Amino acid sequence: MKSFRERTLTSRLSSKNPSDSPNRNPATSACLELEPGSTKFSKASFWSSFFAPAFSIFEAETQNQQSAENNRALNANTKANGWTEAVRRVVTARSMWRLHDRVLGSSKTGICSSNSDIWLLGVCYKIWVEESSDEVYNNSLAAFERDFSSRILITYRKGFDTIRDSNFTSDVNWGCMLRSSQMLVAQALLFNRLGRSWRKPLHKPLERDYIEILHLFGDSEASAFSIHNLLQAGKAYGLAAGSWVGPYAMCRSWETLARCKREMMDLEKSLPMAIYVVSGDEDSGRGGAPVVCIEDAARYCLEFARGQCNSAAILLLVPLVLGLETVNPRYIPSLRATFSFPQSLGLLGGKPGASTYIVGVQDEEAYYLDPHEVQPAVHLQRDNLEADTSSYHSSVIRHIPLESLDPSLAIGFYCRDKDDFKDFCLRASQLAENSSGAPLFTVAQSHDLPKVFCHSDISGEHGGVQVDDCVNVMPGSDTEDNAHEDDWQFL
Repeated sequence: MKSFRERTLTSRLSSKNPSDSPNRNPATSACLELEPGSTKFSKASFWSSFFAPAFSIFEAETQNQQSAENNRALNANTKANGWTEAVRRVVTARSMWRLHDRVLGSSKTGICSSNSDIWLLGVCYKIWVEESSDEVYNNSLAAFERDFSSRILITYRKGFDTIRDSNFTSDVNWGCMLRSSQMLVAQALLFNRLGRSWRKPLHKPLERDYIEILHLFGDSEASAFSIHNLLQAGKAYGLAAGSWVGPYAMCRSWETLARCKREMMDLEKSLPMAIYVVSGDEDSGRGGAPVVCIEDAARYCLEFARGQCNSAAILLLVPLVLGLETVNPRYIPSLRATFSFPQSLGLLGGKPGASTYIVGVQDEEAYYLDPHEVQPAVHLQRDNLEADTSSYHSSVIRHIPLESLDPSLAIGFYCRDKDDFKDFCLRASQLAENSSGAPLFTVAQSHDLPKVFCHSDISGEHGGVQVDDCVNVMPGSDTEDNAHEDDWQFL
C-alpha cells in the first residue's frame, strides 16, 4: 500500500485540472489512510501536500521567465509561505457549501425513496405503476431527470460588471432571492417561446430562442433582466446591492422593471407577457388571502397589448405569508397541489435568509434548484449558437421538506392566453373550495363583488361548464374554519 505522501503526490500529478462542474458535490471527499511510517516528513511538507489540490487557487503565478531550476525554487518557497494564509482564509470565510448546509440543512440529493408521483411544473411523473416493469420505472426516472436538468439554473456569479452605486462585482451571500426570481421568470420565457415539452439540446447548434433567453439574464446593464437592472427597479421596495430581499418586494420589483423596460423599448421581444402581482385586500383593514381579480388580469393584458386585444400571455406572481415562524401545516396540501396546475412555475422559497427555486414536489418533499453555488460571470452573445451553456443547468437533484420552508414565499403561474387563464381560474377556485377554510388565494370577477363566482363567469361559450356550477371561494367569516386566518401577515 502506498504511503499518504506518495498517494497525494500521485493524485496531484494525475489531476491536471480539477473539475469545476456545477453538478459536482462539494461535500464529497476522498477518505485517505495514513501509514504509521509516513509521518517522517515535516509538518510543512505534510500540509503542503494535503492542501495543494484543494487550494491551488491561492498559488501565485510566477511572472519571471527564469530557468527551470529557479522556477522550481521560487514555487517551493511560495507554497511553503502561502499555506498558512490559505488555510486561515478558508477557515475564516468558510466555504459556500458549508454556508448552504448551515442555512438549508444537510443537502439531500437524488430522488426520494418513495413510489409516489412526482409533479414537476405541471407535469406528472409516475414513479411506480402496479405491475410495471423495471424498464418502465427507469424510463420514468430518466424522463424526470432530463426534465429537471432542462430547467434554467441561475446562481451566484463573480467577476461581473460593477453594480451601479456600489463596488459589488459579485452577489455572493446576498443575491439568492434575485437569482431564484430570475429562474422563475426564465422558465416562463421558456414556456412562452419553446413550450413546456422543450428539453435541453444534446447537440449543437442550439436554438436561437434558447440563447436569447439566457442572454436576457446576463450580468450587466445591457441584459434586460440582469441583477443590475433588478436592483435599480426595486429601489422603492428596499432592494440594494449587499442586502437580502423578501418575496413580496421581489415580485413588485419585477413588475416595476417590466413597466420601465416597456416605456424604454419594445418589451414584447424580451418579455412577451403581462405581469400581474396578486395581492390581498388592501382596503379591508386586515390581512387575508390574495385575490386573483379577473377584471384586473384582463386590464393588464389589455394594457400590455396596447389596446389591440386582451388575450395576451400573463405571468401571475402571488407573494404569500403562510404563518409566523414556519408554514402553517393547513396550507401545505394546497401548496403541493399548485404544482399539478399546467400553468405552474413553481415557487420562490427556502429557509430564512436562503432562497431557492422550488420546481417540484413528491409527498412531503420539495425539489429545488439551488442558486448558492458561485460561478464565474458568463457573457453570452445572442447570436452564438455554439455557446457553452453548461453553467445554466444542473443534473444534481436536491430536495427539502415542505414543512421546513420559510412561510414567506411566492408562487408563480404562466397563462399563455385567455383560455389558459380561464382554466387556471377554474383550478384555483376548486383548490380554494377544498382548502378547509385556509385558501392560498381566492378568485373574484371584480373587487366590488364578494369572492363568489360561477365558473360560467370565466368560462364563456367555450368553457363547457353549466351556468349553475358555482364555487364559493370566500375567505369566510370569523368561524372555526377560519380561525387560522390571523396567520396571514400584511404584505
